[in-house]
Amino acid sequence: MIISGRNAVYEMLRAGRKIEKVLSTKELESDVQSLIHENKVSYERIDQEQLYRLTKSKTNQGIVAFVPEFQYSELEDILRKENAFIVIVDGVQDPHNLGSIIRTCECAGVDGIILPKNRACPINATVYTTSAGAIANMKIAQVTNLNETIRQLQKANVWVYALEADGENIFEANLTGSVALVVGSEGFGVHHLTKQVCDGILSLPLNGKINSLNASNACAIAVYEVVRQRGKK
Repeated sequence: MIISGRNAVYEMLRAGRKIEKVLSTKELESDVQSLIHENKVSYERIDQEQLYRLTKSKTNQGIVAFVPEFQYSELEDILRKENAFIVIVDGVQDPHNLGSIIRTCECAGVDGIILPKNRACPINATVYTTSAGAIANMKIAQVTNLNETIRQLQKANVWVYALEADGENIFEANLTGSVALVVGSEGFGVHHLTKQVCDGILSLPLNGKINSLNASNACAIAVYEVVRQRGKK
Protein backbone atom coordinates (compact mmCIF):
# COMPACT_ATOMS: atom_id res chain seq x y z
CA MET A 1 0.00 0.00 0.00
CA ILE A 2 1.28 3.48 -0.88
CA ILE A 3 0.51 6.37 1.46
CA SER A 4 1.32 9.97 0.60
CA GLY A 5 1.71 13.31 2.30
CA ARG A 6 4.28 14.57 4.79
CA ASN A 7 2.13 14.21 7.92
CA ALA A 8 0.98 10.69 7.05
CA VAL A 9 4.53 9.50 6.39
CA TYR A 10 6.02 11.38 9.34
CA GLU A 11 3.53 9.96 11.84
CA MET A 12 4.11 6.43 10.57
CA LEU A 13 7.84 6.91 11.11
CA ARG A 14 7.38 8.55 14.51
CA ALA A 15 5.13 5.72 15.70
CA GLY A 16 7.69 3.14 14.62
CA ARG A 17 5.27 1.45 12.24
CA LYS A 18 6.76 -0.81 9.58
CA ILE A 19 7.66 1.04 6.37
CA GLU A 20 9.27 -0.71 3.44
CA LYS A 21 10.49 2.36 1.55
CA VAL A 22 10.16 6.15 1.43
CA LEU A 23 10.36 8.10 -1.83
CA SER A 24 10.53 11.87 -2.11
CA THR A 25 11.09 14.52 -4.75
CA LYS A 26 13.05 16.92 -2.56
CA GLU A 27 15.40 17.13 0.39
CA LEU A 28 13.66 15.93 3.53
CA GLU A 29 13.60 17.85 6.80
CA SER A 30 16.22 16.76 9.32
CA ASP A 31 13.65 15.23 11.71
CA VAL A 32 12.23 13.05 8.95
CA GLN A 33 15.72 12.03 7.85
CA SER A 34 16.59 11.08 11.42
CA LEU A 35 13.49 8.90 11.77
CA ILE A 36 14.21 7.16 8.46
CA HIS A 37 17.72 6.42 9.69
CA GLU A 38 16.58 5.29 13.16
CA ASN A 39 13.92 2.98 11.72
CA LYS A 40 16.33 1.64 9.08
CA VAL A 41 13.92 2.46 6.26
CA SER A 42 15.03 2.37 2.63
CA TYR A 43 14.98 5.86 1.10
CA GLU A 44 15.24 7.14 -2.48
CA ARG A 45 14.94 10.49 -4.28
CA ILE A 46 12.85 10.49 -7.48
CA ASP A 47 11.39 13.14 -9.76
CA GLN A 48 7.85 14.50 -9.63
CA GLU A 49 6.73 12.65 -12.77
CA GLN A 50 7.76 9.29 -11.30
CA LEU A 51 5.92 10.09 -8.08
CA TYR A 52 2.79 11.10 -9.96
CA ARG A 53 2.79 7.81 -11.88
CA LEU A 54 2.88 5.98 -8.55
CA THR A 55 0.18 7.95 -6.74
CA LYS A 56 -1.97 9.28 -9.63
CA SER A 57 -2.31 12.37 -7.45
CA LYS A 58 -0.79 15.85 -7.53
CA THR A 59 -1.52 16.36 -3.82
CA ASN A 60 1.11 13.91 -2.58
CA GLN A 61 3.28 16.75 -1.16
CA GLY A 62 6.33 15.21 -2.80
CA ILE A 63 6.65 12.22 -0.46
CA VAL A 64 5.23 8.69 -0.32
CA ALA A 65 5.84 5.55 1.73
CA PHE A 66 5.29 1.89 0.95
CA VAL A 67 3.65 0.22 3.94
CA PRO A 68 2.15 -3.23 4.65
CA GLU A 69 -1.61 -3.67 4.88
CA PHE A 70 -3.02 -2.18 8.08
CA GLN A 71 -2.85 -4.44 11.13
CA TYR A 72 -6.04 -4.24 13.16
CA SER A 73 -6.04 -4.39 16.96
CA GLU A 74 -8.03 -6.85 19.05
CA LEU A 75 -11.13 -5.62 20.87
CA GLU A 76 -9.49 -6.64 24.15
CA ASP A 77 -6.63 -4.20 23.46
CA ILE A 78 -9.10 -1.33 23.35
CA LEU A 79 -10.98 -2.43 26.47
CA ARG A 80 -7.88 -2.61 28.66
CA LYS A 81 -8.04 1.11 29.38
CA GLU A 82 -9.93 2.04 32.54
CA ASN A 83 -12.79 4.47 31.90
CA ALA A 84 -12.67 3.55 28.21
CA PHE A 85 -13.62 6.02 25.48
CA ILE A 86 -14.53 4.25 22.23
CA VAL A 87 -15.99 5.27 18.87
CA ILE A 88 -17.90 2.71 16.81
CA VAL A 89 -18.22 3.48 13.10
CA ASP A 90 -21.35 1.87 11.67
CA GLY A 91 -21.19 1.56 7.90
CA VAL A 92 -19.24 4.68 6.88
CA GLN A 93 -18.10 3.96 3.32
CA ASP A 94 -16.40 7.22 2.32
CA PRO A 95 -12.64 6.89 3.06
CA HIS A 96 -12.34 10.67 3.48
CA ASN A 97 -15.01 10.65 6.18
CA LEU A 98 -13.40 7.65 7.88
CA GLY A 99 -9.97 9.30 7.76
CA SER A 100 -11.40 12.49 9.27
CA ILE A 101 -13.10 10.50 12.04
CA ILE A 102 -9.84 8.74 12.88
CA ARG A 103 -7.96 12.04 12.95
CA THR A 104 -10.51 13.60 15.30
CA CYS A 105 -10.51 10.56 17.58
CA GLU A 106 -6.73 10.52 17.85
CA CYS A 107 -6.56 14.24 18.59
CA ALA A 108 -9.27 13.91 21.27
CA GLY A 109 -7.61 10.95 23.00
CA VAL A 110 -10.16 8.28 22.10
CA ASP A 111 -8.87 4.87 23.25
CA GLY A 112 -9.96 2.95 20.18
CA ILE A 113 -12.21 2.71 17.14
CA ILE A 114 -14.34 -0.26 16.14
CA LEU A 115 -15.25 -0.94 12.49
CA PRO A 116 -17.48 -3.66 10.98
CA LYS A 117 -15.91 -5.98 8.42
CA ASN A 118 -18.86 -5.76 6.03
CA ARG A 119 -20.58 -2.81 4.35
CA ALA A 120 -17.94 -0.36 5.51
CA CYS A 121 -14.80 1.29 4.22
CA PRO A 122 -11.62 -0.67 5.03
CA ILE A 123 -8.40 1.01 6.06
CA ASN A 124 -6.82 1.98 2.74
CA ALA A 125 -4.31 4.51 1.42
CA THR A 126 -6.91 7.29 1.22
CA VAL A 127 -7.86 6.75 4.86
CA TYR A 128 -4.18 6.91 5.85
CA THR A 129 -3.66 10.18 4.00
CA THR A 130 -6.92 11.83 5.11
CA SER A 131 -6.18 10.99 8.73
CA ALA A 132 -2.91 12.97 8.34
CA GLY A 133 -1.03 10.11 9.93
CA ALA A 134 -3.28 9.87 13.01
CA ILE A 135 -4.01 6.26 12.10
CA ALA A 136 -0.45 5.35 13.11
CA ASN A 137 -1.32 6.16 16.73
CA MET A 138 -4.85 4.77 16.92
CA LYS A 139 -6.05 1.31 17.95
CA ILE A 140 -8.65 0.12 15.44
CA ALA A 141 -10.50 -3.18 15.74
CA GLN A 142 -12.47 -4.79 12.92
CA VAL A 143 -15.36 -7.02 14.00
CA THR A 144 -17.70 -9.41 12.23
CA ASN A 145 -20.87 -8.68 14.23
CA LEU A 146 -21.23 -5.08 15.40
CA ASN A 147 -24.31 -5.72 17.53
CA GLU A 148 -22.68 -8.61 19.36
CA THR A 149 -19.63 -6.44 19.94
CA ILE A 150 -21.84 -3.77 21.49
CA ARG A 151 -23.22 -6.41 23.87
CA GLN A 152 -19.64 -7.32 24.81
CA LEU A 153 -18.90 -3.69 25.56
CA GLN A 154 -22.01 -3.43 27.73
CA LYS A 155 -20.93 -6.52 29.69
CA ALA A 156 -17.63 -4.71 30.28
CA ASN A 157 -19.61 -1.81 31.81
CA VAL A 158 -19.29 0.47 28.77
CA TRP A 159 -22.37 2.59 28.04
CA VAL A 160 -23.06 2.61 24.30
CA TYR A 161 -24.94 5.46 22.63
CA ALA A 162 -26.00 5.90 19.01
CA LEU A 163 -25.59 9.37 17.50
CA GLU A 164 -28.94 9.87 15.78
CA ALA A 165 -31.88 12.25 15.50
CA ASP A 166 -34.76 12.29 18.02
CA GLY A 167 -32.65 11.28 21.00
CA GLU A 168 -31.52 12.94 24.21
CA ASN A 169 -29.64 16.20 23.75
CA ILE A 170 -25.98 15.18 23.95
CA PHE A 171 -25.12 18.31 25.95
CA GLU A 172 -27.51 17.18 28.70
CA ALA A 173 -26.34 13.55 28.91
CA ASN A 174 -23.81 12.22 31.43
CA LEU A 175 -20.80 10.95 29.46
CA THR A 176 -18.20 10.86 32.22
CA GLY A 177 -17.90 7.08 32.59
CA SER A 178 -16.81 4.37 30.17
CA VAL A 179 -18.61 5.26 26.96
CA ALA A 180 -18.84 4.28 23.31
CA LEU A 181 -20.39 6.50 20.64
CA VAL A 182 -21.83 4.91 17.50
CA VAL A 183 -21.45 7.05 14.38
CA GLY A 184 -23.70 6.09 11.47
CA SER A 185 -23.12 6.08 7.73
CA GLU A 186 -23.40 9.12 5.47
CA GLY A 187 -26.78 8.27 3.97
CA PHE A 188 -28.51 5.92 6.40
CA GLY A 189 -27.24 6.74 9.86
CA VAL A 190 -26.98 4.03 12.50
CA HIS A 191 -28.64 0.76 11.50
CA HIS A 192 -32.04 0.16 13.11
CA LEU A 193 -31.07 -3.06 14.90
CA THR A 194 -27.87 -1.45 16.16
CA LYS A 195 -29.85 1.44 17.65
CA GLN A 196 -32.04 -1.07 19.46
CA VAL A 197 -29.02 -2.72 21.06
CA CYS A 198 -27.55 0.59 22.27
CA ASP A 199 -28.23 1.96 25.76
CA GLY A 200 -29.65 5.14 24.31
CA ILE A 201 -29.70 7.65 21.48
CA LEU A 202 -27.94 11.00 21.67
CA SER A 203 -28.64 13.90 19.33
CA LEU A 204 -26.94 17.14 18.39
CA PRO A 205 -29.31 20.12 18.41
CA LEU A 206 -30.00 21.27 14.84
CA ASN A 207 -31.43 24.76 14.62
CA GLY A 208 -31.10 25.41 10.90
CA LYS A 209 -33.03 24.20 7.89
CA ILE A 210 -30.72 21.27 7.15
CA ASN A 211 -31.60 18.24 9.25
CA SER A 212 -28.27 16.41 9.39
CA LEU A 213 -24.51 16.84 9.71
CA ASN A 214 -21.71 15.12 7.82
CA ALA A 215 -20.72 11.94 9.72
CA SER A 216 -17.21 13.15 10.53
CA ASN A 217 -18.48 16.57 11.68
CA ALA A 218 -21.11 15.02 13.93
CA CYS A 219 -18.49 12.68 15.35
CA ALA A 220 -16.12 15.56 16.09
CA ILE A 221 -18.73 17.54 18.02
CA ALA A 222 -19.86 14.49 20.01
CA VAL A 223 -16.33 13.32 20.80
CA TYR A 224 -15.32 16.71 22.13
CA GLU A 225 -18.42 16.88 24.30
CA VAL A 226 -17.13 13.72 25.99
CA VAL A 227 -13.71 15.38 26.34
CA ARG A 228 -15.32 18.48 27.84
CA GLN A 229 -17.31 16.50 30.39
CA ARG A 230 -14.26 14.51 31.43
CA GLY A 231 -12.34 17.73 31.99
CA LYS A 232 -9.41 16.76 29.73
CA LYS A 233 -7.14 19.60 28.69
